[in-house]
Amino acid sequence: MNILLIEQHELVDNRVLLHDRRAEHLVKILKSREGDTVRVGVIDGAMGRAEIVSLKCRYPFMAELLVEFAGEAPPPLPNIDLLLALPRPIMLRRILSQAAALGVGSVTLVNAGRVEKSFWNAQIMAKGAWREHLLHGLEQGVDTRVPQVELQRRFRPFVEDVLPARVKKYSHSLVAHPDASSGLGAVVPSSPARTLLAIGPEGGWGDFEIKQLRAAGCIPFTMGPRILKVDTAVVALHSRLTFLSEIYESTRAVS
Repeated sequence: MNILLIEQHELVDNRVLLHDRRAEHLVKILKSREGDTVRVGVIDGAMGRAEIVSLKCRYPFMAELLVEFAGEAPPPLPNIDLLLALPRPIMLRRILSQAAALGVGSVTLVNAGRVEKSFWNAQIMAKGAWREHLLHGLEQGVDTRVPQVELQRRFRPFVEDVLPARVKKYSHSLVAHPDASSGLGAVVPSSPARTLLAIGPEGGWGDFEIKQLRAAGCIPFTMGPRILKVDTAVVALHSRLTFLSEIYESTRAVS
């Protein structure tokens, strides 16, 4: 936990009282003491510092913090949005946490031919159940902005009726596909302002799905001969896109 996140309603007169895992983390992991300061942030809000004014170091743990905001702004809105074929629940937890840590604006979960129907009934798919995993990622990556999560249970209506208009908001709309003929560098010839990155299920997108995604405006690309698990692909492709953006920006600055 590199930033302690608090809800807006928990903040009263610049003080917050914690009794949950955050207080336990301060005691057991950070080894905090009264008088120490920690980085804090209001979820979807400002960042600042807090002094620990009171601490109970045995169960049930308790911490009282005095918060001060000094105009420290959260990182800029990430320029990568994810479009994911719904992965298995245990993997989805990791993906949401990792994606939030790396920085994404939104995550759209869509159905696909190789997505098991039971995945949609998993506990994490209940409204808001995924939020804690996003918060864990934000705590790691030091951000307060919670990525939006959208569910699309029907692939074809989404790709035909919603996606074509949505891709117009992006400088690049990409779909990872092992059989594509071009690599990522070839389909992103300029600095990506905002990018939609589509990643398929275990086993990949079907031929019909690739055809539909392409028709909606997504450009297929390949990562190479190795087939990766979805959670690995999310991290690897996010890193590659970020690196390409940095390279293009540094080249532009020099020229």
